[in-house]
Amino acid sequence: MRSEHFDCIIVGAGALGAFHAYHACRKGLNVLLLEKDEKPMEATVRNFGQVVPSGMGVGKWQDYGRRSLEIYKDIQSKFDISVRHNGTIYLASDSTEMTLLEELSAINRIQRYSSQLLDKETCLEKYPGLRASYCVGGLFFPDEITVEPHKMIHRLIACMQEQMALKYKPLTLVRSVQNKGDHCSVETGTGNVYTAGNVIICNGRDFSALFPERFYNSDIEVSKLQMMCTAPMPEISLKGSILSGLSIRRYESFRECPSFKKLDAAAITEPCGKWGIHILFKQTLDGSIIIGDSHEYADAAHAGQLGYDNKQVINDIILEEAQRIFRLPHWNITRQWNGYYAQRKSHDLFMEEIEKEIWVVTAIGGKGMTASAGLAEANIHKIFD
Repeated sequence: MRSEHFDCIIVGAGALGAFHAYHACRKGLNVLLLEKDEKPMEATVRNFGQVVPSGMGVGKWQDYGRRSLEIYKDIQSKFDISVRHNGTIYLASDSTEMTLLEELSAINRIQRYSSQLLDKETCLEKYPGLRASYCVGGLFFPDEITVEPHKMIHRLIACMQEQMALKYKPLTLVRSVQNKGDHCSVETGTGNVYTAGNVIICNGRDFSALFPERFYNSDIEVSKLQMMCTAPMPEISLKGSILSGLSIRRYESFRECPSFKKLDAAAITEPCGKWGIHILFKQTLDGSIIIGDSHEYADAAHAGQLGYDNKQVINDIILEEAQRIFRLPHWNITRQWNGYYAQRKSHDLFMEEIEKEIWVVTAIGGKGMTASAGLAEANIHKIFD
């Protein structure tokens, strides 16, 4: 057994944990980042890599998302973490969805968040393969970005190790975290003990290792998502994040639009409603296109019931809907996978000081890639200022 002391220990190296480490390092703190796996393997690497504050309602979450855009771009200017600045488009499939885009554009002007209404012809010209039978217009957010989810987090950690003196220990399962009065003690599965003034636990959907009773007795639930990726299509270029009419019907920002209640629920076909499907596209650096996704839910204590299988019926529905929107050179699917994230039913985040100087930050829902950088910055200032 050995002991090293740090100003801050962060448990969990996904987006939430890594950005807490980033901002702690920026304050000049001595930081240790611990990760139970060989490398982050959960929600942070199993998503589209879309950073879209436009989908968040006006207020703190959109503020966190907009600040995150600035943080991503600042890091990218110094170290390549795979940021691409190509914007986000929401595509309306009918007149009511288009009205919502117009109303959100007006809200954006009040909030001084740049967006541009595009007519049908401009959308068809800008996005090769987009079907005229689907699109009636779009709303484009020029400031938004994408990242490569299987690269970003690893490059961010490498950046902190190279430029910010971060100490990073993967393959390090944390067995216990305790406040000892004048310091916090972190014991790993191998018997090593590390101490710190503060510990921040960003445990994602792992509820069994630390303070399980707090999670199992909370309103946390786990969402299981299905996504897929095509073979590369270098012959076309679909830039940025592309979201559909089903996304307009799902995302929080549109619920603030006066016409949201006029949406015809029947327009969401029963299979899509049953599986929580909305359609997103994002082309990766090699020309592949990520397509998804779906949502199934289970309480934290019973999340295992979601299983690990990929339901073909869900993927078939996703592909059928995607083919209504785009005519691509091919639909050869080379990869299919599940993602899982934790969220709360009646709150927007689980953030509690479990014991003195021991914080837990999890259940951020689908906001992690967009808002973690800004949220983590605010948390580090709160804890250490």
